[in-house]
Amino acid sequence: MIKLQVIGNLGKDAIVNTVNGKNVINFNMAHTERFKDAQGNQKDRTIWVECAYWTDRTAIAPYLKKGTQVFVEGNPDVRSYTTQDGRQGASLTLRIQNVQLLGSRNTEGAAPQNYTPNTTTAAQPTTTTAPANEINEPLDDLPF
Repeated sequence: MIKLQVIGNLGKDAIVNTVNGKNVINFNMAHTERFKDAQGNQKDRTIWVECAYWTDRTAIAPYLKKGTQVFVEGNPDVRSYTTQDGRQGASLTLRIQNVQLLGSRNTEGAAPQNYTPNTTTAAQPTTTTAPANEINEPLDDLPF
C-alpha cells in the first residue's frame, strides 16, 4: 500500500457529487516547493493534485474554499494522457482517507483554525470553588 500526505492550498471551491448513490467531494490543490537550481537561483515548483474524498460526512465541503490550506492523506494514482498537440502528460489523483483544515487566506466564512470534522467533544463537568477569603472553615482542621 502506498500512502501520500500533502499540504497545499485549494485551487477552487470543492464540489459535492453523487456517484452510484455514494457521495464524493472533489477538489484540486496545489503544493508548492521552493528550491535552488544549479546556479543558486531560487525557484518554485508547483504540483497540482486532484482529490476525491468518498464520504458520507459532507459537512466539511462548505469550508473547502479556494485558497484554503488543507492537509490530505490518501492513496495516490498517477494517470497518463496525451494532450491535443500530441505531448504526453501525467496527472496525480489522490483518493482521500483523511482531510484536515489548516487555515484560510481570508477569514470571512472560514472554519475555525482547529476544526476537525471527525472528532467529538464530551461535555466537561463544571466545578465552582469559593474564593480563599470566603472559606469559613477553621484552617487547623486539615484532613492530613
